[in-house]
Amino acid sequence: MHCVRKVTEDLWWVGGSDRRLSRFENIHPLPRGISYNSYLLLDEQTVLFDTVDWAIGRQFLENVKYALGERPLNYLIINHVEPDHAAAIEEILIRWPEVRIITTAKSVQMMGQFGFPAGECTEVVKEGDTRCFGKHHVTFYSAPMVHWPEVMVTFDETDGVLFSADAFGTFNALNGVLFDDEVDFERDWMEGARRYYTNIVGKYGGQVQTLLKKLSGLSIRYICSLHGPVWRSNIPTILEKYDKWSSYTPEENGILIVYASMYGNTEAAACAVASALAERGITNFSMYDVSETHVSYLIAESFRYSHIVLACVTYNLGIYPPMLGYLEDMKALNLQNRTFALVENGSWARRSGDLMAQFLSGMKNMPVLDPRLTITSSLGKDCAPAVDSFVDTILASLKED
Repeated sequence: MHCVRKVTEDLWWVGGSDRRLSRFENIHPLPRGISYNSYLLLDEQTVLFDTVDWAIGRQFLENVKYALGERPLNYLIINHVEPDHAAAIEEILIRWPEVRIITTAKSVQMMGQFGFPAGECTEVVKEGDTRCFGKHHVTFYSAPMVHWPEVMVTFDETDGVLFSADAFGTFNALNGVLFDDEVDFERDWMEGARRYYTNIVGKYGGQVQTLLKKLSGLSIRYICSLHGPVWRSNIPTILEKYDKWSSYTPEENGILIVYASMYGNTEAAACAVASALAERGITNFSMYDVSETHVSYLIAESFRYSHIVLACVTYNLGIYPPMLGYLEDMKALNLQNRTFALVENGSWARRSGDLMAQFLSGMKNMPVLDPRLTITSSLGKDCAPAVDSFVDTILASLKED
């Protein structure tokens, strides 16, 4: 049974959602699924924009066949050749062998690497090239490393539709909705959008900034991403978020507390800090156990908040492994411009504070506040003044920002 929706008078969404996949890229949890979007333009010539992951291949092919009716498929535009969007290329060519593929030279190379067919049916385009399919005129813009090297985006000048590849995408299955104004995006979708960007695209902020500059001169009325809803009513919202995320500017002046605790003593210290913050009227903070929280959520929250408290026990004279993994992900994803406060614990050697500070010193603009909070095994009654001083230092920095 087909399941399609009309985006504009001539454009149809022909994608689908996967609610069975447990982890995106076999890393990031998908408790609410994921959509794979593809779009079909019915002009004088018919144009399919990208395909889907083979997990929903049957649904996708039914959708394309229904939307085309008796018409042939003339063109397939590949904006992004990652397998979750290009896996159905061969199935399209089997059913519509006369279709011509439009993509970048780098995409052709990578399609060959994955074993996706291309060959003589492929037209290579580059930055600024255009095509006309009847009344619809499109322009191609290169978007390398947003978030793969072959990526381009396609802009339909006629209807103001941006086919944005993975940019502006989000986790979560669509569940019948399609447009951003059909959902409460801030309540139900923003966490998925933030976690998607920060973990998938986050490393490439400079390249995203370059793309945003290219897009700034376009009259965009719709953004058709390859994951998540189609943007039509709140486009400035997602553009503003992308500008913040890609410039590594905190969304909120607030505090993220992440603790690493073996027997609950470091956790108790983190709770003492959180309680002291609440007593001083601070409400915009969140606290997570690094051992219980998947790192993709921690990374998303790290992009969100201006200040990060790391409370860590010393483990075999080093940083507790899950905390070290979190720090390594921060570095890999190029997080910068955050202020840190450190809580260290140890029973015979307190080294976690020095080691975390040393790690952060190798990243861009990640200052560490002084003093840190140091405890030996557990937080005793005599530590209350140290906790107060530690929290006062954080609040002073928070006010400066």
